[in-house]
Amino acid sequence: MDAYLLLDFGSTYTKLTAVDIENEEILAAAKDITTIEDDIMTGFNNAYVKLEKQLDGKDVNFVKKIACSSAAGGLKMVALGLVPELTAEAAKRAALGAGARVLKVYSYDINNEEAEEIKNSDADIILLAGGTNGGNKECILSNARMIVEHKINIPIVVAGNKSANDEIRKLFEEAGLYFSVTENVMPALNTLNVEPAREEIRKVFMEKITDAKGLSNAENFVNGILMPTPAAVLKAARVLSEGSDEEEGIGDLIVVDIGGATTDVHSIADGEPTKAGVNMRGLEEPFAKRTVEGDLGMRYSAVSLWEACGTRKLRHYLNDEDRKINIEECCQYRYSHIKMVPETEEEIKFDEAMAKVATELSLERHAGHIENVYTPMGVVFNQIGKDLMKVKYMIGTGGVLVHSKNPGAILNAGTFSKDDPTSLRPENPNCLLDKSYILSAMGLLAQDHPDKAVRIMKKYLVNV
Repeated sequence: MDAYLLLDFGSTYTKLTAVDIENEEILAAAKDITTIEDDIMTGFNNAYVKLEKQLDGKDVNFVKKIACSSAAGGLKMVALGLVPELTAEAAKRAALGAGARVLKVYSYDINNEEAEEIKNSDADIILLAGGTNGGNKECILSNARMIVEHKINIPIVVAGNKSANDEIRKLFEEAGLYFSVTENVMPALNTLNVEPAREEIRKVFMEKITDAKGLSNAENFVNGILMPTPAAVLKAARVLSEGSDEEEGIGDLIVVDIGGATTDVHSIADGEPTKAGVNMRGLEEPFAKRTVEGDLGMRYSAVSLWEACGTRKLRHYLNDEDRKINIEECCQYRYSHIKMVPETEEEIKFDEAMAKVATELSLERHAGHIENVYTPMGVVFNQIGKDLMKVKYMIGTGGVLVHSKNPGAILNAGTFSKDDPTSLRPENPNCLLDKSYILSAMGLLAQDHPDKAVRIMKKYLVNV
């Protein structure tokens, strides 16, 4: 039978999924520790042996092998823009939507110290934006000159005021820098245009970054490393929501991905006000939005999660009224033992409390909120960010959710609460679980077979 082999070279695990294309079934799935320090193919081979055992006796012909990756820290970027709340924020959203971890966002003209900071950073790509089309072009030109003067040899995606593009091209070509130019992330005031920049970032990732991440050996085996893993998850979420040419989508949705270092939230919804008399304010929100909370993780970020939420919130989710559990000690232990797998009832209970905190805080930050403004004409209600109250589905993925006996309770921690009535989190979503870790794989499959990807997700995502 013809099948696709879909790979995710993750930061912790390398995951393999074999899919029967004709019958739209998952034939097998396996994972092993990612071995980026040595040869990434070692971890792949370990996982492949496990996969072959599951496929024993089946005549499988892998017609295509494609991958995504977040190994070696994933795709890391810095973004440069003009006004912090406008073009700089637009650049940040474009980078996040492309599956990147944004190390820092710079506004206005960067100085010598900031230029050296970028040069010495771990950034894989610089997203250079600034100014609406026909507006201010001095800032983006100044920043382009600083990149040249400081010999910052990092691939650059230019997505700013189109009036500056000719001069920027000349500057970068003369300096021998690797760059590409795409459409402005904010062509007009408060108008987002992030898709062209996202696609350009994906192309640069494929062309330049895979070698730098030690993935060249993998490229000898696979047909291509198409995108960063978070971009694959966002792609899967979008095609599941909107549907494909033949297959109807399921509507607005949110994906919550709880990991060891971060909690990622993806929302596919226009986010327009659901209540009458509410005015939109601030920067336009992307239909497909991703946020990354670097302080909300189960292991690497366990201590920062505790610092973000405080002891009382964790105790609340633990129902630890007698204060028997040392919250700080438990978080410190997980931070120091990143490969810890909870075994006792107390350890499982603590991990699930952490997951509920991660879900609550990440959704609180991702969703929009209502602001009451008092005017001579009375109270005006402004909405900042996306209204997600009527979102139909919330999908959970990540080890703590997959192995939980009650993943619905973890996801429900991120829903609307009367204790915080201004937060526009989902009110009553149906909760689904990515039990088979297929979201990133389906994002890859959707590149070639979107209809099949939608049908497989509908089949394998589990109601909780």
